[in-house]
Amino acid sequence: MTSRASQILSWALPIGSLVLAIAIRLAGGHIGTYFPIATPTLAIGMLLTTVFIVLQHAEILAIRLGQPYGTLLLTFAVTIIEVSIIVSMMLHGDNNPTLARQSVFSTVMIVCAGIVGLCLTLGGWQHYQQDLKRQGTSAFLSVLTALTVITLILPNFILARTPGSFDPVQLGFVSFCSVLLYGSFVFAQTGRHRDDFLDDVTHRDAVHGNLAASPSAMFIHAALLMTGLVGIVLLAEQVAMGVEDGLAVLHVDQRDKIVGTFIALLVLLPEALSAVRAAIHNELQRSLNIALGSALATIGLTIPAVGIASLVTGRELTLGLTSGDAVLLVLVLAISIHSFGTGRTTVLTGLVHLVIFIAFLLLIAFP
Repeated sequence: MTSRASQILSWALPIGSLVLAIAIRLAGGHIGTYFPIATPTLAIGMLLTTVFIVLQHAEILAIRLGQPYGTLLLTFAVTIIEVSIIVSMMLHGDNNPTLARQSVFSTVMIVCAGIVGLCLTLGGWQHYQQDLKRQGTSAFLSVLTALTVITLILPNFILARTPGSFDPVQLGFVSFCSVLLYGSFVFAQTGRHRDDFLDDVTHRDAVHGNLAASPSAMFIHAALLMTGLVGIVLLAEQVAMGVEDGLAVLHVDQRDKIVGTFIALLVLLPEALSAVRAAIHNELQRSLNIALGSALATIGLTIPAVGIASLVTGRELTLGLTSGDAVLLVLVLAISIHSFGTGRTTVLTGLVHLVIFIAFLLLIAFP
């Protein structure tokens, strides 16, 4: 594809997604009545393509802002997309209390086992071994471990009315703690401990990017980024209806796990490509910032969002994992602590993570 065609698509897709979403909403159920398959299919296709374009704009802005601010921008963009899809699917049709749990759990497993494993394997194959900042990576893992255990494992061991669920007071407290811990982490990452999340290569690239970018171009990229995000948020309801209704018609078991994994893969794919590319270029710390940052933001921001939606609408929310999923979650967190404890990774380190990821996928297909 030529640069001219790529530039046209970078403008057309965000605007087109917003126009399509508005048209579908203004038409109400009439389009779905006459075109029951074409409408959700078109919405899913537009959403998938727009996600990539939106994150391209976010990556250009990331270069302008430098690190770690650029990585945070990418993370926020992905998390906004994921939260919008999860909340839309929660509110669509019958109550679906475990969807948020499966989406968050799938995100953590895909990031910590799949994306991290792929980054470490390809980076280690290319460079034999790679170094990272232990202080910054340990901060990621400590906050991630605290949030995952509190939100996904603790509900199974409390005296609530429904097993695996928080009562309203507990849910409000957990949501507040999630925002507090994530906000504190962002403050540390962008404030006094900023150097713990940077490596020399990333810092030099960020400086050059700042010199090359123009304010007017950054304004255009920011406008297209926001336009695309609004379009994606509005199309999320059509994606929810298409996926859920399709699985219901096919009488597929474990719909929550499949839909949750689908959502996570949908929003993480572009960010995964960015993380893998950074690892291959021997920017392992930047790669981990992108990958682990997305998992941390997913829990820190998604749990409060779905918690508020549950409290406002009165829909039940089940966050406690099943025993098998809880074992996988604890395993991948423990392995991550060991993998990054030495400050140096190899191909073997990545293969261990990939094996856990394959086990995660296997248990979805053969529970």
